[in-house]
Amino acid sequence: MAALLLYRACRRPIVAGICKYSYPGATFQNNTQNHRPASTEAAVTAATSVQLANASGMVGFWQTLSNSTPVAYMQDALIQIHDYSGLPWWASIVLSTFLFRSIVTLPLTVYQHRITARIEKIALEMPAIVEELKREAAVAKHKFKWTDKQTQVVYQRSIKKQWQKLIIRDNCHPMKTLIVLWGQVPLWIFQSVALRNLVYLLPDPTSIQAQIVATEMTIGGFGWIPNLTVVDSSYILPVALGLINLAIIEVQSMSRTRPATRLQSAMNNVFRGLSIVMVPVACTVPSALCVYWVASSSFGLAQNMLLLSPEVRRSVGIPKTQTELDQPYDQLWLKIQQRVGLVEQSSPADKPQPPATK
Repeated sequence: MAALLLYRACRRPIVAGICKYSYPGATFQNNTQNHRPASTEAAVTAATSVQLANASGMVGFWQTLSNSTPVAYMQDALIQIHDYSGLPWWASIVLSTFLFRSIVTLPLTVYQHRITARIEKIALEMPAIVEELKREAAVAKHKFKWTDKQTQVVYQRSIKKQWQKLIIRDNCHPMKTLIVLWGQVPLWIFQSVALRNLVYLLPDPTSIQAQIVATEMTIGGFGWIPNLTVVDSSYILPVALGLINLAIIEVQSMSRTRPATRLQSAMNNVFRGLSIVMVPVACTVPSALCVYWVASSSFGLAQNMLLLSPEVRRSVGIPKTQTELDQPYDQLWLKIQQRVGLVEQSSPADKPQPPATK
């Protein structure tokens, strides 16, 4: 969703495009040929006013975001990384992406996995607690002459209270599983807007530094995109972006050991749709943004693959759970082969049965 909202921010300002041919006080050499009737001029003025009124809200929002302090800090960081590393701009963008994601999103992702593992462990304690609460509720119903409705209310409250105690004990509130979004989404937006500013000499086009950076970006590309300020006309980067994002979704889906819930299936379909929508969006933005988006998604895919390994999970303090894959890469490869039809999916009836005991 952030990608779609950022679509307008990654293009040139709308107001500039509307007003660049209507400078105040402009005169024409041949007034006879170029003079428009008063009604036509009024219609053009009215249409322009409507367009400006409709665009002013979005333009004002993106202008505020473009001039914000986090974006300014991000621009300075990108310039410093480029200057100190001595790398071309495309490599500087990739290096900064890996650096920022390693500092911000990787630790948050590890923390998210720890919280998820703790929640899964305390969920295993609940069946015994539930049985005990059922017995207590039956005794209380008989002792205090409660109705079935009263007993059910007390029983549900007791379960909720015990669940809250377990959450507090292990410090694993379910809302903490969203912590990655709190870090990754702002980082993605700020770096995207910062790169857009560098390409379009914003927020101050008269700045010498802005002009130097924009000029360097015109020759700071690679291969088929030597100029990072123009779109990738070959569509290689946009298509790669869509494929990598789809790969992230499929890896997460295939690494689950339990059947997906209805909500999980719906969310997977939504993210698949967004991954496809990102392809035409990436076809309309400067190549500098495409390089960043592809690098960021590639880091995300590598991060997800790395955190499938039990050895890596133990080394970063993620506890072992029942849903963890013992041989994740072998099982992932098997599921890929099953999806493409290279291997038939095995049914429970095909599994070898243990020998009967006498």
